[in-house]
This record gives sequence, structure tokens and C-alpha cells, in this order.
Amino acid sequence: MPITREPLDFRGINFEDGYIAVLDKPLRWTSTDVVRKVKFALRKLGYRKIKVGHAGTLDPLASGILLVCIGRATKLVDALQAEEKEYIADVMLGATTPSYDLEHEIDQTYPYEHITREAVEEALASLTGERLQTPPVYSAKKIEGTRAYELARAGEEVAVRQALITIYEMEIVEYALPRVRIRVRCSKGTYIRSLAHEIGQALRSGAHLSSLRRTRSGGFTLEKAYELDDFLENLQKIETK
Repeated sequence: MPITREPLDFRGINFEDGYIAVLDKPLRWTSTDVVRKVKFALRKLGYRKIKVGHAGTLDPLASGILLVCIGRATKLVDALQAEEKEYIADVMLGATTPSYDLEHEIDQTYPYEHITREAVEEALASLTGERLQTPPVYSAKKIEGTRAYELARAGEEVAVRQALITIYEMEIVEYALPRVRIRVRCSKGTYIRSLAHEIGQALRSGAHLSSLRRTRSGGFTLEKAYELDDFLENLQKIETK
């Protein structure tokens, strides 16, 4: 069923005063790409020194809710990032990749025929709650000032520090081995790529993330999100300041 959204209307809005753009990030775009594009459009409207930032990174191979804070709303970034998130994720069992997703080719395959739906449910239950999680080596985590993915791409051995996360809830949405679609409700800082890897380990197999969509960030849901192209198109319709 198509989602009906309220039409965008920027009349009377001063973006310097603060505005939170609830966007549906397209695939292949980085979160920084989106921020840069919005900032460029606003500068063309006369907002020469306006601040723009996002509240929670989405990987290029993920889509869904990205909160872009504009003007004084950038002061809310930390608070918005701290709120819980919800995702729909496709976990592909029986194979791993170095990045835990499709950014890299499969590096190893494993048996998955022994896996049952009940086993997957048990694995999800075992990974739910507050615990430590190791981020992927191909991540933006900094190690002595350098991004982990930069070290990994240079062929260096990367030791990423574990982070305390909370998985509040997980459930199977669709079960079609070797693919399992799950819904995840989690805290900030949770890497769904790492979660996919952990699920594979818990099932005595391997796994990687084949698709990811953020469906909620705090109180913001996809029903209220706008396509990036629509948002930018409506910005262009505003009379120049």
C-alpha cells in the first residue's frame, strides 16, 4: 500500500531558526552525501553559513529514515542520535563477507541446512538485551584518530573496541532459507551488520547483511519521511532570500 504524506510546504519557514528534515535516504548515498546536498540547496537560497548535520549514520547500502537537522536544530543532533531505532534487515545465512554486508564479496561459505526456524528464534533471543558488541572492521569507528575502514582497506590489522548496546526486541518477519528477514528495535550505536554476523555464529554457520532499511528513529517513522528528490525539488521552489 502506498504511503500518503502531507505535501511539503516551506512557506514562512526560516531554516536558520531550526528545521528537522525527515528523509528516506536512498541506496548508494552516504549520510554525508545527503547532508552536503541539502546544505548546497540551502546555500543557493541565500543561507550562506547555515549549519546542517544528520542524527545517526546510515551505511550506503542501507535506506530509510535519516534525520537531517538544519540551523538551530543541529543542537538536537546528540539527543536525536541517542533515541532508539528500528530496522527491517535481511540476513543471508551460509556465507560471510569481510564487511558483514554486500560491500565486499563473499569470503567463506558454511552449511545452513541444519538451521530451523526455532533455532533462528533461539539465536535472536540469545542476542537480545544489553550486551557488548564488536563493530565491523569496515566501519567509521576511529582508532587513534583514523577511521577503522581506512586501516582495513590499507591491509592493516584492525582491533575495534567493543561498545555497550541494547537490543530491545527482535522478531522474524519472513523465513525463507537461506534468507531470514527480521525486525530489530535497538539502541544507538548498534551495528546491524555485526548483528547479522553474530546471528550466523549463534547458528553454527555464517551470515551477512543483504539489505537494511531503517523504519523508525525515535518518534520519526517512514510514514512521515520524504524522498530526498522531493525535498530538494520543493526547496528549489522557494523564493530566494
